[in-house]
Amino acid sequence: MAICLALLAGLVPIARAQAPLEITQMRLERVDDGLYLSAQIRLELPLIVEEALNKGIAMYFVMESDVLRERWYWYDRKVAAASRYLRLAYQPLSRRWRLQTSPEPIGNAGLGVNFSQQFDSLQEALHALQRIARWRIADASVFDADARQTVEFRFKLDMSQMPQPVQIGTAGQAEWALSAARSIRLTAEMLK
Repeated sequence: MAICLALLAGLVPIARAQAPLEITQMRLERVDDGLYLSAQIRLELPLIVEEALNKGIAMYFVMESDVLRERWYWYDRKVAAASRYLRLAYQPLSRRWRLQTSPEPIGNAGLGVNFSQQFDSLQEALHALQRIARWRIADASVFDADARQTVEFRFKLDMSQMPQPVQIGTAGQAEWALSAARSIRLTAEMLK
């Protein structure tokens, strides 16, 4: 009872929980052929997600980027969009972690263009997952130096690609709701 009264009175500081997923750095680079995004993500997997990975259930992540042009008379107009899909899985026979990256959703058939890396530990795979370097998100033709433009970036655990029993079993559980977003307004110097 005394602890409850102390908490209500504000005498005992309450530790603030950090979000398990956060975009800590985001940088845009404009070159002749388009706009490139680089970012650093802090990802701390909840224990339940890490246990699922260790049991052989693959986790799917998606990165999405939109370039929006502001309009005074209606909603902002989307002038460019880019997506990148990631699949993190444990390979029990080789005891290695595999990270696949693709511009399209990654299916179980394995068809399509994707880039795959192997890692010895989960921490190494997560470290690679958290770094985004020079990802081309827009062509140079979409930029207008006279318009206000914003880049929105989102990173999340994509539950829609998970197996159906996992989707049903995790519905409503906050540990599985991993997502973060950040936006940057493009300056006149970047649009030149």
